[in-house]
Amino acid sequence: MKLLTTAFVSIFLIFASCGHVDPNSQIDEGKITGTTYESKEIGWSMELPAGWKIVSKDKIEANDETGKKAIEKSSGLEIDTKTLKHLISFQKDAFNIFASTAEPFKEEYPGQYEQNNAALNEIMYNTFADQGIKVDTASSKETIQGLDFNVYRTTVYAPDGKVIMNQILYSRLINGYDFGVNMNYNNEQDKATMMNAFLKSKFTKN
Repeated sequence: MKLLTTAFVSIFLIFASCGHVDPNSQIDEGKITGTTYESKEIGWSMELPAGWKIVSKDKIEANDETGKKAIEKSSGLEIDTKTLKHLISFQKDAFNIFASTAEPFKEEYPGQYEQNNAALNEIMYNTFADQGIKVDTASSKETIQGLDFNVYRTTVYAPDGKVIMNQILYSRLINGYDFGVNMNYNNEQDKATMMNAFLKSKFTKN
């Protein structure tokens, strides 16, 4: 079974900004021009919010490995991330992060993508639970710029019951790719900043 991997980039919060490094060296696909990110391969562009910093590629890759090991330990499955491409990732701070990825995906039978999405959601929940982390989750569908997205929401709690983080994962097939956008936030203002930027995205068919 081929598992989706778009949520790996933010299961564990170890991000750091890239400072003055060329932002285009921090992404696997696409181009940043001024405040605009564009991926011609995906057919997606968006305006980056002012004051947020691009996440460094080495931190993303380290985070991938941490998340991968946790999921493999919890699920007993071997996860392959070799074809996963990191698109644009930016952050306000350690708890307010936007990350996007793309991975080639071709359905071998009708409904395979939706089946894999459901499997990933279950694995994510179990991975948090195996770490002793209390979470609530919910799945839904949303339409953005005329495209239907799968949405998976997670609320993470501290041992005392206080909410410490919220996570929203958007995913869908686009131009032969499993396209994913993940937002972590701990306050409504930063959530609104990321949501407004994503909701104003432009999508074009290749």
